Amino acid sequence: MITPNAIVWDDTVLPFQLDRSDIRGRVARLDGVLSGILQQHDYPAPVEALVAEMALLTALVGQTIKLRWKLSLQVQTKGAVRMIATDYYGPTEEGEPARIRAYASFDRDRVTDAAPFDQLGDGYFAVMIDQGEGMKPYQGITPIAGGSLAACAEAYFAQSEQLPTRFSLKFGQSIEADRDAHWRAGGVMLQHMPKASPLVREEGGSGEQGLLAAQDVLSSEDESENWNRANILLDSVEDLELIGPSVAPTELLVRLFHEEQPRVFDMQPVRFGCTCSVDRVRQSLSIYSAKDIQKMTTEDGKVTADCQFCGAHYQLDPATVGFEADGG
Repeated sequence: MITPNAIVWDDTVLPFQLDRSDIRGRVARLDGVLSGILQQHDYPAPVEALVAEMALLTALVGQTIKLRWKLSLQVQTKGAVRMIATDYYGPTEEGEPARIRAYASFDRDRVTDAAPFDQLGDGYFAVMIDQGEGMKPYQGITPIAGGSLAACAEAYFAQSEQLPTRFSLKFGQSIEADRDAHWRAGGVMLQHMPKASPLVREEGGSGEQGLLAAQDVLSSEDESENWNRANILLDSVEDLELIGPSVAPTELLVRLFHEEQPRVFDMQPVRFGCTCSVDRVRQSLSIYSAKDIQKMTTEDGKVTADCQFCGAHYQLDPATVGFEADGG
Protein backbone atom coordinates (compact mmCIF):
# COMPACT_ATOMS: atom_id res chain seq x y z
CA MET A 1 0.00 0.00 0.00
CA ILE A 2 1.47 3.36 -1.06
CA THR A 3 -0.33 6.33 0.40
CA PRO A 4 -1.17 9.58 -1.40
CA ASN A 5 1.45 12.31 -0.92
CA ALA A 6 3.97 9.60 0.01
CA ILE A 7 7.49 10.69 0.82
CA VAL A 8 10.35 8.85 -0.87
CA TRP A 9 11.58 7.42 2.43
CA ASP A 10 8.15 6.32 3.71
CA ASP A 11 7.97 2.56 4.28
CA THR A 12 11.71 1.97 4.07
CA VAL A 13 14.53 0.62 6.21
CA LEU A 14 17.98 2.17 5.76
CA PRO A 15 20.92 0.05 7.01
CA PHE A 16 24.02 1.90 8.18
CA GLN A 17 27.31 1.38 9.95
CA LEU A 18 29.26 3.61 12.33
CA ASP A 19 32.79 2.74 11.29
CA ARG A 20 34.50 4.53 14.17
CA SER A 21 32.49 2.62 16.78
CA ASP A 22 32.02 -0.84 15.20
CA ILE A 23 28.27 -0.35 15.46
CA ARG A 24 25.68 -1.20 12.83
CA GLY A 25 22.11 -0.05 12.71
CA ARG A 26 18.95 0.68 10.79
CA VAL A 27 16.60 3.63 10.39
CA ALA A 28 12.98 2.67 9.66
CA ARG A 29 10.02 4.79 8.56
CA LEU A 30 6.55 3.24 8.32
CA ASP A 31 3.51 5.02 6.93
CA GLY A 32 1.40 3.11 4.41
CA VAL A 33 2.52 -0.20 5.92
CA LEU A 34 1.16 0.81 9.31
CA SER A 35 -2.08 2.07 7.79
CA GLY A 36 -2.47 -1.24 5.96
CA ILE A 37 -2.01 -3.14 9.21
CA LEU A 38 -4.23 -1.06 11.48
CA GLN A 39 -7.12 -0.28 9.13
CA GLN A 40 -8.05 -3.98 9.04
CA HIS A 41 -9.14 -3.90 12.69
CA ASP A 42 -11.04 -1.84 15.22
CA TYR A 43 -8.34 -1.79 17.87
CA PRO A 44 -8.61 0.33 21.04
CA ALA A 45 -5.93 3.03 21.17
CA PRO A 46 -3.56 1.15 23.56
CA VAL A 47 -3.73 -1.95 21.33
CA GLU A 48 -3.04 0.16 18.22
CA ALA A 49 0.06 1.55 19.91
CA LEU A 50 1.34 -1.91 20.81
CA VAL A 51 0.79 -3.20 17.27
CA ALA A 52 2.51 -0.11 15.84
CA GLU A 53 5.52 -0.62 18.12
CA MET A 54 5.70 -4.32 17.25
CA ALA A 55 5.50 -3.61 13.51
CA LEU A 56 8.29 -1.05 13.77
CA LEU A 57 10.49 -3.49 15.68
CA THR A 58 9.76 -6.13 13.05
CA ALA A 59 10.87 -3.83 10.23
CA LEU A 60 14.09 -2.91 12.03
CA VAL A 61 15.02 -6.47 12.97
CA GLY A 62 13.73 -8.10 9.78
CA GLN A 63 15.93 -6.14 7.41
CA THR A 64 18.86 -8.42 8.24
CA ILE A 65 17.25 -11.68 7.10
CA LYS A 66 18.07 -13.20 3.73
CA LEU A 67 15.99 -13.39 0.57
CA ARG A 68 12.82 -15.46 0.95
CA TRP A 69 13.34 -16.00 4.70
CA LYS A 70 10.59 -15.20 7.17
CA LEU A 71 11.00 -13.45 10.53
CA SER A 72 8.20 -13.56 13.09
CA LEU A 73 7.93 -11.66 16.35
CA GLN A 74 5.31 -12.76 18.83
CA VAL A 75 4.10 -11.69 22.26
CA GLN A 76 2.00 -14.05 24.40
CA THR A 77 0.68 -12.76 27.72
CA LYS A 78 -1.96 -13.28 30.39
CA GLY A 79 -3.04 -9.64 30.18
CA ALA A 80 -5.80 -7.85 28.30
CA VAL A 81 -3.72 -8.15 25.11
CA ARG A 82 -3.27 -11.89 24.82
CA MET A 83 -1.13 -12.02 21.71
CA ILE A 84 0.58 -9.81 19.15
CA ALA A 85 1.96 -11.53 16.06
CA THR A 86 3.99 -10.02 13.24
CA ASP A 87 5.62 -11.50 10.14
CA TYR A 88 8.36 -10.06 7.95
CA TYR A 89 8.85 -11.75 4.59
CA GLY A 90 12.24 -11.15 3.03
CA PRO A 91 12.23 -9.99 -0.61
CA THR A 92 11.85 -12.71 -3.22
CA GLU A 93 14.53 -11.04 -5.36
CA GLU A 94 17.16 -8.33 -4.86
CA GLY A 95 15.60 -4.89 -5.12
CA GLU A 96 12.08 -6.15 -4.39
CA PRO A 97 10.19 -4.89 -1.31
CA ALA A 98 9.89 -6.91 1.87
CA ARG A 99 6.40 -7.49 3.28
CA ILE A 100 5.06 -7.02 6.80
CA ARG A 101 1.80 -8.06 8.42
CA ALA A 102 0.62 -7.93 12.05
CA TYR A 103 -2.39 -8.44 14.28
CA ALA A 104 -3.34 -8.56 17.96
CA SER A 105 -5.72 -10.75 19.94
CA PHE A 106 -7.19 -9.03 23.00
CA ASP A 107 -10.02 -9.00 25.51
CA ARG A 108 -11.83 -5.72 24.86
CA ASP A 109 -13.51 -5.73 28.28
CA ARG A 110 -10.12 -5.81 30.02
CA VAL A 111 -8.43 -3.06 28.00
CA THR A 112 -8.09 0.11 30.12
CA ASP A 113 -6.89 3.69 29.68
CA ALA A 114 -3.54 2.74 31.21
CA ALA A 115 -0.31 2.85 29.23
CA PRO A 116 -0.10 0.38 26.32
CA PHE A 117 2.56 -1.81 27.95
CA ASP A 118 0.35 -2.12 31.04
CA GLN A 119 -2.19 -4.01 28.90
CA LEU A 120 0.27 -6.91 28.84
CA GLY A 121 0.62 -9.39 31.65
CA ASP A 122 3.10 -12.11 32.48
CA GLY A 123 4.29 -13.80 29.33
CA TYR A 124 7.05 -13.93 26.77
CA PHE A 125 8.49 -12.16 23.75
CA ALA A 126 9.56 -14.55 20.98
CA VAL A 127 11.66 -14.26 17.84
CA MET A 128 11.31 -16.93 15.15
CA ILE A 129 13.19 -17.29 11.86
CA ASP A 130 12.02 -19.63 9.09
CA GLN A 131 14.81 -20.22 6.57
CA GLY A 132 12.61 -22.18 4.18
CA GLU A 133 11.77 -25.76 3.33
CA GLY A 134 14.20 -28.34 4.66
CA MET A 135 15.72 -25.98 7.24
CA LYS A 136 15.03 -26.15 10.97
CA PRO A 137 13.29 -22.99 12.22
CA TYR A 138 15.02 -20.93 14.92
CA GLN A 139 13.21 -19.65 18.00
CA GLY A 140 14.34 -17.60 20.97
CA ILE A 141 12.27 -16.20 23.82
CA THR A 142 12.62 -13.73 26.68
CA PRO A 143 10.17 -12.69 29.43
CA ILE A 144 7.93 -9.66 29.08
CA ALA A 145 9.86 -7.03 31.06
CA GLY A 146 11.42 -3.60 30.89
CA GLY A 147 8.38 -1.38 30.34
CA SER A 148 8.17 -1.57 26.54
CA LEU A 149 8.25 -4.01 23.66
CA ALA A 150 11.49 -2.34 22.56
CA ALA A 151 13.02 -3.21 25.95
CA CYS A 152 11.88 -6.81 25.48
CA ALA A 153 13.63 -6.92 22.10
CA GLU A 154 16.80 -5.43 23.61
CA ALA A 155 16.73 -8.09 26.34
CA TYR A 156 16.25 -10.81 23.72
CA PHE A 157 19.36 -9.76 21.79
CA ALA A 158 21.45 -9.51 24.96
CA GLN A 159 20.16 -12.79 26.38
CA SER A 160 19.92 -15.00 23.29
CA GLU A 161 22.41 -13.46 20.86
CA GLN A 162 24.82 -11.70 23.27
CA LEU A 163 24.56 -8.59 21.10
CA PRO A 164 24.26 -5.14 22.73
CA THR A 165 21.20 -3.61 21.07
CA ARG A 166 19.30 -0.35 21.47
CA PHE A 167 16.03 0.90 19.94
CA SER A 168 14.70 4.44 19.84
CA LEU A 169 11.13 4.44 18.54
CA LYS A 170 8.32 6.91 17.98
CA PHE A 171 4.85 6.26 16.60
CA GLY A 172 1.42 7.85 16.65
CA GLN A 173 -1.26 9.66 14.72
CA SER A 174 0.04 12.36 12.36
CA ILE A 175 -1.91 15.36 11.06
CA GLU A 176 -0.53 16.94 7.89
CA ALA A 177 -1.87 19.49 5.42
CA ASP A 178 -4.15 18.09 2.69
CA ARG A 179 -4.25 14.68 4.33
CA ASP A 180 -6.45 12.87 6.83
CA ALA A 181 -5.02 11.88 10.19
CA HIS A 182 -2.95 8.73 9.78
CA TRP A 183 -0.39 6.62 11.60
CA ARG A 184 3.29 7.29 11.15
CA ALA A 185 6.19 5.52 12.84
CA GLY A 186 9.95 5.84 12.82
CA GLY A 187 12.85 4.39 14.71
CA VAL A 188 16.57 3.76 14.96
CA MET A 189 18.22 0.49 15.94
CA LEU A 190 21.84 0.27 17.10
CA GLN A 191 23.74 -2.98 17.52
CA HIS A 192 27.35 -3.52 18.49
CA MET A 193 29.10 -5.73 15.97
CA PRO A 194 30.41 -8.94 17.57
CA LYS A 195 34.18 -9.37 17.81
CA ALA A 196 34.92 -11.83 20.56
CA SER A 197 33.11 -14.06 23.00
CA PRO A 198 31.24 -11.86 25.48
CA LEU A 199 31.98 -11.94 29.17
CA VAL A 200 28.65 -13.19 30.49
CA ARG A 201 28.04 -12.86 34.20
CA GLU A 202 27.55 -16.25 35.82
CA GLU A 203 25.29 -14.79 38.51
CA GLY A 204 22.92 -13.32 35.93
CA GLY A 205 22.48 -9.99 34.21
CA SER A 206 21.88 -6.47 35.44
CA GLY A 207 18.49 -6.12 33.73
CA GLU A 208 14.99 -6.62 35.12
CA GLN A 209 14.38 -10.18 36.38
CA GLY A 210 18.13 -10.81 36.15
CA LEU A 211 18.14 -10.61 32.35
CA LEU A 212 21.32 -9.69 30.53
CA ALA A 213 21.60 -6.09 29.38
CA ALA A 214 23.88 -4.43 26.82
CA GLN A 215 26.56 -3.55 29.36
CA ASP A 216 26.74 -7.21 30.45
CA VAL A 217 27.84 -8.46 27.03
CA LEU A 218 30.39 -5.82 26.03
CA SER A 219 33.83 -7.43 26.17
CA SER A 220 36.22 -4.48 26.61
CA GLU A 221 36.49 -0.91 27.88
CA ASP A 222 36.83 0.35 24.31
CA GLU A 223 33.61 -1.38 23.29
CA SER A 224 31.81 0.02 26.32
CA GLU A 225 33.08 3.53 25.58
CA ASN A 226 32.02 3.33 21.92
CA TRP A 227 28.63 1.91 22.85
CA ASN A 228 27.97 4.52 25.52
CA ARG A 229 28.98 7.37 23.19
CA ALA A 230 26.66 6.16 20.41
CA ASN A 231 23.79 5.81 22.88
CA ILE A 232 24.33 9.32 24.23
CA LEU A 233 24.17 10.64 20.67
CA LEU A 234 21.00 8.64 19.99
CA ASP A 235 19.44 10.06 23.16
CA SER A 236 19.53 13.50 21.49
CA VAL A 237 17.11 12.44 18.75
CA GLU A 238 13.83 14.37 18.65
CA ASP A 239 10.43 12.84 18.02
CA LEU A 240 9.84 14.81 14.82
CA GLU A 241 13.21 13.67 13.49
CA LEU A 242 12.05 10.07 13.83
CA ILE A 243 8.58 10.39 12.32
CA GLY A 244 8.29 13.86 10.79
CA PRO A 245 8.09 14.29 7.00
CA SER A 246 10.93 16.80 6.72
CA VAL A 247 14.06 14.93 7.89
CA ALA A 248 15.38 12.20 5.59
CA PRO A 249 16.99 9.14 7.24
CA THR A 250 20.40 10.07 5.78
CA GLU A 251 20.10 13.60 7.19
CA LEU A 252 19.17 12.16 10.56
CA LEU A 253 22.26 9.95 10.62
CA VAL A 254 24.53 12.87 9.78
CA ARG A 255 22.89 15.01 12.47
CA LEU A 256 23.23 12.31 15.13
CA PHE A 257 26.44 10.51 14.27
CA HIS A 258 28.61 12.66 11.98
CA GLU A 259 31.65 12.16 14.23
CA GLU A 260 31.14 8.39 14.13
CA GLN A 261 31.63 8.29 10.33
CA PRO A 262 28.23 6.84 9.33
CA ARG A 263 28.15 4.76 6.15
CA VAL A 264 24.81 3.84 4.55
CA PHE A 265 23.82 0.88 2.40
CA ASP A 266 20.94 0.23 0.01
CA MET A 267 17.54 1.24 1.35
CA GLN A 268 15.06 -1.63 1.72
CA PRO A 269 11.44 -0.83 0.75
CA VAL A 270 8.73 -2.56 2.79
CA ARG A 271 5.03 -3.04 2.05
CA PHE A 272 2.00 -4.37 3.85
CA GLY A 273 1.45 -7.88 2.56
CA CYS A 274 -0.34 -11.07 3.50
CA THR A 275 0.27 -14.63 2.31
CA CYS A 276 -3.19 -16.01 2.99
CA SER A 277 -4.94 -17.92 0.16
CA VAL A 278 -7.62 -20.53 -0.49
CA ASP A 279 -4.92 -23.18 -0.74
CA ARG A 280 -3.46 -22.22 2.64
CA VAL A 281 -6.92 -22.33 4.23
CA ARG A 282 -7.47 -25.80 2.78
CA GLN A 283 -4.08 -26.87 4.10
CA SER A 284 -4.90 -25.61 7.60
CA LEU A 285 -8.19 -27.56 7.53
CA SER A 286 -6.56 -30.76 6.28
CA ILE A 287 -6.14 -32.08 9.84
CA TYR A 288 -9.92 -32.36 10.34
CA SER A 289 -12.16 -35.32 9.58
CA ALA A 290 -15.40 -35.12 7.62
CA LYS A 291 -17.28 -35.21 10.95
CA ASP A 292 -15.28 -32.24 12.22
CA ILE A 293 -15.83 -30.36 8.97
CA GLN A 294 -19.56 -30.96 9.24
CA LYS A 295 -19.58 -29.21 12.62
CA MET A 296 -17.84 -26.21 11.03
CA THR A 297 -20.31 -26.00 8.15
CA THR A 298 -22.73 -23.06 8.21
CA GLU A 299 -26.46 -23.28 7.60
CA ASP A 300 -25.96 -22.30 3.97
CA GLY A 301 -23.56 -25.18 3.43
CA LYS A 302 -20.21 -23.40 3.55
CA VAL A 303 -17.05 -23.64 5.62
CA THR A 304 -15.83 -20.13 6.31
CA ALA A 305 -12.50 -18.75 7.46
CA ASP A 306 -11.20 -15.23 8.10
CA CYS A 307 -7.58 -14.11 7.94
CA GLN A 308 -6.65 -12.36 11.18
CA PHE A 309 -3.90 -10.39 9.44
CA CYS A 310 -5.64 -8.86 6.42
CA GLY A 311 -9.35 -9.51 7.03
CA ALA A 312 -9.85 -11.67 3.93
CA HIS A 313 -12.97 -13.86 4.12
CA TYR A 314 -13.03 -17.33 2.59
CA GLN A 315 -15.99 -19.58 1.83
CA LEU A 316 -15.30 -23.18 0.87
CA ASP A 317 -17.31 -26.23 -0.15
CA PRO A 318 -17.17 -28.71 2.78
CA ALA A 319 -16.50 -31.52 0.32
CA THR A 320 -13.17 -29.93 -0.63
CA VAL A 321 -11.65 -29.58 2.84
CA GLY A 322 -10.43 -31.97 5.51
CA PHE A 323 -8.28 -35.06 5.11
CA GLU A 324 -11.27 -37.02 3.77
CA ALA A 325 -12.12 -34.42 1.12
CA ASP A 326 -13.08 -35.78 -2.27
CA GLY A 327 -11.89 -32.61 -4.02
CA GLY A 328 -15.18 -32.14 -5.81
